[in-house]
Amino acid sequence: MEQLDQITSMIALSMGVAWASGINLYATVLMLGVLANMGHLSLPPGLEIVADPLVLIAAGFMYCVEFFADKTPGVDTGWDALHTFIRIPAGAALAAGAVGELSPAVGLAAALTGASLAAGSHALKAGTRVMINTSPEPLSNWTASFAEDLLVIGGLWAALNHPLWFLAALVAFVVLLIWLLPRLWRAIKRVFAAVARFFRGGPSPDEGDVELEQAAARAAGRRSAPPPFRPSDPNRLR
Repeated sequence: MEQLDQITSMIALSMGVAWASGINLYATVLMLGVLANMGHLSLPPGLEIVADPLVLIAAGFMYCVEFFADKTPGVDTGWDALHTFIRIPAGAALAAGAVGELSPAVGLAAALTGASLAAGSHALKAGTRVMINTSPEPLSNWTASFAEDLLVIGGLWAALNHPLWFLAALVAFVVLLIWLLPRLWRAIKRVFAAVARFFRGGPSPDEGDVELEQAAARAAGRRSAPPPFRPSDPNRLR
């Protein structure tokens, strides 16, 4: 039973750091390193490097940079685009480090799963930010950024203290992700299409829709309108 609990805790930690890295990598590394240095967490050998002071300084500095970039409309989307190439590989490396002492095969499996989880959480975060940036006020960006930081801290705390509950919530998150991402992608394409029309000086989406509807109505009217009455037409007089 104790061995089963250890395996569950290891899986929860591995998947937890990967999921959290897709949202805020620097907060994830910083939280793990601080807890380990304070004696509240015993890290597996593959993750002990995050407790190194040099790693903590780098993670702390980058977290401060992200703290402000993540709350500026437009800048946050560019920041997320850049971190597509950072969060996903880092999530895979952290997930593999959490279980790497078992065997290379387990480490590789954890890396593949962790990369997928990090990619999913990153895509949801970045896509949601694109939609939030359509709002003209900055308050929604600040609220979303603070909520993401709290979600990372709460998720890692649950993974460390209540692994079964965390894994159940993670399964629910994956199901939600499968349902939500296609809809989010279609909405993002509409946003970027509207931006492209704006810079080309074309009509807005609403104006374009109205013009299309009017053109379709005129075409339908021409097809369905009866021919004009001509008194000289012998077929009409019968």
